[in-house]
Amino acid sequence: MTPSQVTYVTFGALLILAITFDLDLISRKGTVVTMKKALLQTSFWVLLALAFFGFLWYEQGHQTAVEYLSAYLMEWSLSIDNIFVFILIFTFFKVKEQYYARVLLIGILTAIVLRIIFITVGVTLVANFHWILYLFGAILIYTGLHMFLAKKNEEVHLENNRIYKILKRLLPITPEDGGGKWKIEKNGKKVYTSIFVVVILLASTDIIFAVDSIPAVFGITQKQVVIYTSNIFAVLGLRSLFFLLRGAVDRFTYLQEGIALVLMFIGLKMLSEILKFNISIYVSLLVIVACIGISIMVSILKPRK
Repeated sequence: MTPSQVTYVTFGALLILAITFDLDLISRKGTVVTMKKALLQTSFWVLLALAFFGFLWYEQGHQTAVEYLSAYLMEWSLSIDNIFVFILIFTFFKVKEQYYARVLLIGILTAIVLRIIFITVGVTLVANFHWILYLFGAILIYTGLHMFLAKKNEEVHLENNRIYKILKRLLPITPEDGGGKWKIEKNGKKVYTSIFVVVILLASTDIIFAVDSIPAVFGITQKQVVIYTSNIFAVLGLRSLFFLLRGAVDRFTYLQEGIALVLMFIGLKMLSEILKFNISIYVSLLVIVACIGISIMVSILKPRK
C-alpha cells in the first residue's frame, strides 16, 4: 500500500474503535454526562488526535504532520463558537439533560457525513480551478473582519432561524420531546418532536460553520488526508467539549477576536501567491496558537464587562 492508503486505513480503524468506545461507554440511552466524564472524554479525543499527529510524522514526515496539527487546532478553536450556538439551541427547545449525549451524537455524525461531501466538492473545485483559493482567501478576510468588528451584545432570536421556519412549514411539529423519540402519534397523526428539530438544527449549524472552516483548512494545506482527518477529529471532539464548556463558554469573551484574526491570517496566506510572498507552515502554526492562546488568556485575566 502507498503511504496515503496506510494513513487512511489507520485513520479509519482508529475512528471505528473510538466511536465504538464512545457509544458503549458514554452514549448509552439516558446517560447524563458529568464534568468528570466530559473531561475524560475530551482528553481521550485530544490525545487520539495527537497520536494521529505522531503517526503522520512517522509515516509522511514533519511537513504533513505540522499541517495536520495546524488545521486541527484551527478547527478545534472554531468548535468553541459552534458550542455556543449548540447551547442556545438546547436552551430554546428546553431539551432535558438526559437526552443531550444522544442528540449531540446523532447531530454530529450527520454533520461529519455532510462535511465529507463538502470537502470532496472543495477538493474537486480546487484541483480543477486553482483560482478558487483566492476567492476563499478573500471570503476569509471579509468574514474575519466582520467577526472582529461584530457587536457582542446582539440578541439571537432562534424562532427566526430559517431552517426552523422551513421545518415548521413543511412538517407537523410538536413542542414535546416525545421521551427522546423523533416521531410520536398525537391525536391520531404522526408528528415530529422537538428532539428531531434540535438534531436538524445542530447539523445545519455545523454546516454554516463549515462554510468558514473548510475554506480555511485549504489555506493551510491542499493535502486531502490532512483536510479530511483534521476536520473529522475536531468535529468528533465537539460533543465532549460541549459538556466540558457549557457552563463556562460565555467566559471566553475575547475568543471571537482571536478566531477572527486566525481567519484573516489564513485568508492572507491564501492570497500570498498573488502578493508574491510565502508563509511557512511553522509560522502558520505559531500564529494560530498565539491568536487562540492569547485570546483565551485575556478572556480569563480580563473578562469583558
